Amino acid sequence: MFDFEGSISEIYKNHYLDVYRFLICFSGDQSDAEDMTQEVFIRVLNNISLYNSSYNLKTWIFAIAKHVAVDHYRKKRFTTFFKDGFFNQLISTDKGPNELMEQSEMKKLVHEAISMLKPNYRMVVILRGINEFSIKDTSQILQCSESKVKVDYHRALKILKNKLFLDAKEVVGNAN
Repeated sequence: MFDFEGSISEIYKNHYLDVYRFLICFSGDQSDAEDMTQEVFIRVLNNISLYNSSYNLKTWIFAIAKHVAVDHYRKKRFTTFFKDGFFNQLISTDKGPNELMEQSEMKKLVHEAISMLKPNYRMVVILRGINEFSIKDTSQILQCSESKVKVDYHRALKILKNKLFLDAKEVVGNAN
């Protein structure tokens, strides 16, 4: 007999944190990210019978998360995407106060620049650069071609590089 409740619980345990991180990066608000994460898993539960097992489960869940984020964005017309409070909690204890201050300021600048990107570029940067999804997985989540993912990612990094005067690899490195 299929343990439906057990499998849903396992799906939630395995993917909750990744979905939450993606949504907090997109929304910049802990409360909104929690609400959207809950909505994602409600949709997963309601649509699990439609899941095509030939696709990666994580990719399918992130496609749902993308739709929830876009719906949220449309409702709120969100203009900022990171808030200071969330990133101030991510302080490394390995560095001195000056290095921490520089790192904090750089993160703030990078995240502000990312928040100014148009939503398609923002999602590609979050999925590829921050969550480190493959081009194939990103294209499946965003429901577009792999070529579009490559082009959008390249263009987004170019825009960020121009805004921040950084090397493209540094942009993604400073976003994490």
